[in-house]
Amino acid sequence: MLRRNVRLRKEYLYRKNLEGDERLVYEKKRKIREALQEGRPIPTELRNEEARLRQEIDLEDQNTAVPRSHIDDEYANATEADPKILLTTSRNPSAPLIRFTKELKFVFPNSQRINRGGQVISEIIETARSHDFTDVILVHEHRGVPDGLIISHLPFGPTAYFGLLNVVTRHDISDKKAIGKMPEQYPHLIFNNFTTQMGQRVANILKHIFPAPKLDARRIVTFANQSDYISFRNHIYDKGEGGPKSIELKEIGPRFELRLYQVKLGTVEQNEAEIEWVIRPYMNTAKKRKFIGE
Repeated sequence: MLRRNVRLRKEYLYRKNLEGDERLVYEKKRKIREALQEGRPIPTELRNEEARLRQEIDLEDQNTAVPRSHIDDEYANATEADPKILLTTSRNPSAPLIRFTKELKFVFPNSQRINRGGQVISEIIETARSHDFTDVILVHEHRGVPDGLIISHLPFGPTAYFGLLNVVTRHDISDKKAIGKMPEQYPHLIFNNFTTQMGQRVANILKHIFPAPKLDARRIVTFANQSDYISFRNHIYDKGEGGPKSIELKEIGPRFELRLYQVKLGTVEQNEAEIEWVIRPYMNTAKKRKFIGE
């Protein structure tokens, strides 16, 4: 298993290193296609390569015409099976963090919560890989208050680092009798205001930790972005006797806000992995700039 993971990682890094060259060749082919379609002369800088590139163009189809990226490889097999999530905490978790993590276990279908104990991050990731987990979620705290969430996709990444704010557990929203039991249905997902390229990237990361729901599922999970703060809400709905206009929505919790501060092209234990995006101190002063949505 270890040799297989090393081989797969090397193949992934090799394909990723070829992306720049593939993108350059793709741009050359695009210029040749446009020149031929519009009846213009082939650009001077491409005339020495024209014959070879036109031969490659003739052999391409819809699947090979556009170059694939490492992002395609990360979630290439995501639709073949439901996600399987390993959920754990920082070391020596407090009682509030354990309680919050237990609630997250029901929020994310097909998740398994384990006690961190004395395990280091690399041991947790290796355990997750050997048991075919697709994602690892780590929850951190500061003085008993949950303040961080890390989502690491296996086997190659990416890893998204979020700050956790305004955490409200289920029973702080309402009493146990009123809020009822937590349903384990696969939820329908709503993403609001993830309009930028990084916003689409974050939505893709969050989307793939949930399996595809059934059409009659009554559970709804919402990620609503406002000023780069992502509000998480968990609801169920009931249909009244009046038809679609009488739908009643009930929040079942928990609720919290997410603040993205880093996306890394690798798993959480790989300190050498390339950083795709990170928030910088000067970004906090650029109040008009929005990185996830408008």
